[in-house]
Amino acid sequence: MGVQGLTTFVEGNRSFLPDVRFRDSPLVIDGCSLYFRLYFNHGLDQQHGGDYDAFASLLTQFFSALAACNIQPYVVLDGGIDPSEKKFPTLRQRLQSKIKEADKISRGYNGSILPILARDVFIQVLIQRGVPLVQCKAEADWEIACLAHQWKCPVLTNDSDFYVFDLPGGCLPIRFFQWTNLNGKVSQRYISARLYNTKNLCSWFGGMNCDLIPLCAVLLGNDYSAPKETDTLLALIDMGALGRGGGRGKGTASSTRINILLLWLSSFSNVAEALQEVSGLIDGDGGRGKRGPKSGLSSQLWAAMQEYQIGTPSSLAHWFSGGRVATRGKTSGLAELPECLSLAEAQGQLASLVVNALVMQRVLLIPQVENSKLPSSHFSSTPIRQAIYGLLLQNAQRGGGAHVANRTQVQGTGGGEKRGGRGCRGRGQCHTSAAQHRVNDPLSRENAASMQAQSSPVFVEEYDRLDINLKKNQVVAQLPRTFIHLDGLNQAPEALRLGVLLEVLAVKESALAPVPVHLQLAVAVTGFWSQEAVPRPSQPLVQALVLNMVYGEVSWNSQPGATHHHHAAQLNWAAEQYVLSALDRQRVRPGERRGLDIRVAHSFSQWQSCLWSALCLNQLLLMPLPQPYLSGLFSGTLVHGLHSFLKAGRPAESLLRGGSLSWQLYSCLLDAVRDCSFKANPSSLASGRKRRGRGRGRRGRDGREAWAADELNNMFTLLMCEEEYDDW
Repeated sequence: MGVQGLTTFVEGNRSFLPDVRFRDSPLVIDGCSLYFRLYFNHGLDQQHGGDYDAFASLLTQFFSALAACNIQPYVVLDGGIDPSEKKFPTLRQRLQSKIKEADKISRGYNGSILPILARDVFIQVLIQRGVPLVQCKAEADWEIACLAHQWKCPVLTNDSDFYVFDLPGGCLPIRFFQWTNLNGKVSQRYISARLYNTKNLCSWFGGMNCDLIPLCAVLLGNDYSAPKETDTLLALIDMGALGRGGGRGKGTASSTRINILLLWLSSFSNVAEALQEVSGLIDGDGGRGKRGPKSGLSSQLWAAMQEYQIGTPSSLAHWFSGGRVATRGKTSGLAELPECLSLAEAQGQLASLVVNALVMQRVLLIPQVENSKLPSSHFSSTPIRQAIYGLLLQNAQRGGGAHVANRTQVQGTGGGEKRGGRGCRGRGQCHTSAAQHRVNDPLSRENAASMQAQSSPVFVEEYDRLDINLKKNQVVAQLPRTFIHLDGLNQAPEALRLGVLLEVLAVKESALAPVPVHLQLAVAVTGFWSQEAVPRPSQPLVQALVLNMVYGEVSWNSQPGATHHHHAAQLNWAAEQYVLSALDRQRVRPGERRGLDIRVAHSFSQWQSCLWSALCLNQLLLMPLPQPYLSGLFSGTLVHGLHSFLKAGRPAESLLRGGSLSWQLYSCLLDAVRDCSFKANPSSLASGRKRRGRGRGRRGRDGREAWAADELNNMFTLLMCEEEYDDW
């Protein structure tokens, strides 16, 4: 999680970071550092919910630059919360800070808040490009260091912890990795960068023992926290009262804590000697009492230092060579993922929310830019997460939930008890296409519901905002009525898993039938959101989202040189390009006077939360529906601009004029959203198109031109072939 002040200290001294021309090498990438840094450093939207299309394009450019320099990337991602809980206080502090940052951005001030789906977009781009990746079970630093140590290659990172690990290949700070400006001849392209190695740091301090750097880190870092004692030690060192370290190394002692400590530690020949001195000084016995690395404070420091001790061989090396990831030990008493989900987790296909809910029964919800005076946008998606928790914790429910006793049911989430026990969420209809698989199942809907009613409730701690303060809510786990065993997920028929997903989203499969399969989850979520969001979304909000989906879909299909032109020559691609330009012109541009409409932002944040939760559920169910390509679903600046256009009373048809594919897709998606949100007023989403359709010739239902649903699906069957997705 980084060492406070170490980045500034290292990057402020050029002697620690010599220039290199980086090419022809494997590169281990700290994935979380990379996607944070790329998003924040390239002016991408934060205020409107994120521009995922621009982010995907940026990521594609980055990995193309690596390929041009013959650099083979291996991306390693953090997973769930550390089960030891030692870093949980820091995680809570950071979450509270992000809540306040999001509130500042919503009011027009500067801040940094990563859009909720940015990580998922990052993973999708990696998969599409065939970039090797692995998601660790918890924080990835140690695993990254072990892999880089074994391969003797550098780590690309923004985390100061890698200034502590003793890596033969060193590390490349992302800040100095000039990937946007390639140099050299075509056959010898390279990226200008700066390379850090612990040996450079130790040489600066008179050839100090590199094993002492972890001791400096734990004295100043997050894992070991004794600020008063450390301050006392630093004061004694700075005053020269200890008689050691004065004048050692190059330069003079500075007022910085790190420089003071390193100067002092450089006087010791080994770790045991330094630990004895530190323990004696802080414990107050002058070093004459407790001795060695196993006594008193020394043992605490020694244990914390082990996080920086690299073990080989690396389990990730085995994974990247086509094997499996070995677990880094097991924590007694914690739940384990079934094997099929463990594999999905390693592949980056299982969200940390799922892992945290099962292992820790604790979830940290991602802050968004929204109206902080209203309930959190995550309240709208609570029923989806309740189903996730129910599926994960069903064994605890059958066992009476003894290990989570003394918790109370969530209140203030738009329903409390009502939400916790409504089965199909009170809409009177559940998905039934998988009935044939449940007829002979002893745990049918009725039996599952009866079992849940007789068992004690089980809860998950959700950390979310209340106004602009971090609040812990106890959310009840809710088993879907369409029951499915967690341990038997990979044996369950796809129809059964699809039935669970659509039941939770309260969507009939027939409503999704006209929709291209890769957009069905997005449409189902939009229907769910139109029922659950408070206040209920207006017609322009829904239309803006559907137009954004059309924009993403058609922009991919109309790329110049794409092979699908041969399969759909009858389409007028020039007209489709005109539609794309008309849609794109509605974007909110930087510097425009119109400020953020916080009500609109809040509603779209609710939609993103619903989509994020549904993606997690779909992953947990081993993807009965394909995960939609997120970069084509939502672009904040576009969808906000489209909403302004529509709210002003201008028709959506005026943006789609001439584009037969665009118009048909828009009509298909909008009708499907209406059918999915059957509880809403059926005329609310289509009334505008009905009125505008009069006098334009013969129309089918809802004012659109008559066309067969299978015609559109056939068109997309040709367009969306597998090899074309690889190039998106």
